[in-house]
Amino acid sequence: MTSSENVQNTHDGQTLTSGRLRQLHEAVLDIVAVMNRPQRDAFMVRTAGIALDRALFPLLVLVGKFGPIGVVELADRNGRDHTTVSRQVGRLVELGLVERQVNEHDRRIREVVLTDRGRAMTDRIDEARESLMRAALGDWSDEELGQLATFMRRYADAILGIPDHHNAGDQQNRQFTR
Repeated sequence: MTSSENVQNTHDGQTLTSGRLRQLHEAVLDIVAVMNRPQRDAFMVRTAGIALDRALFPLLVLVGKFGPIGVVELADRNGRDHTTVSRQVGRLVELGLVERQVNEHDRRIREVVLTDRGRAMTDRIDEARESLMRAALGDWSDEELGQLATFMRRYADAILGIPDHHNAGDQQNRQFTR
């Protein structure tokens, strides 16, 4: 183990090793790179046997997973500008895959929700994704898959709980108190 891998930080009684955190980060970057490849989306569309513009694919999937969802949140989850996403949602509406509705708790918020046609399309996408995942993880045991799912969910929940401004205030405070 190199000296940089030996750096440890104790938090709530757990030891976090820099080398392991770096390994985790690299694995996440690899996953994100695969998930963000336009070719991957095009492949999923072909595998699902659907006709859908590649730029609309991730939005439809996100609406299916998180809808009803506001356009601003949809844009945030997709890493795009909300005006671009709003235009693309308009295209999904024209295609009859989603519809806009008013939030039941705050009438100022416009949400997007799948139509029956959109749900049928996301069902086909889910089937294609499951087929691809079975091919990739075919030699994993059910126990290993369960552990992966548990740890991935735990990791996702942990990073979702960190505000975007985490430690930014601490850094500023240190600069001003020096």
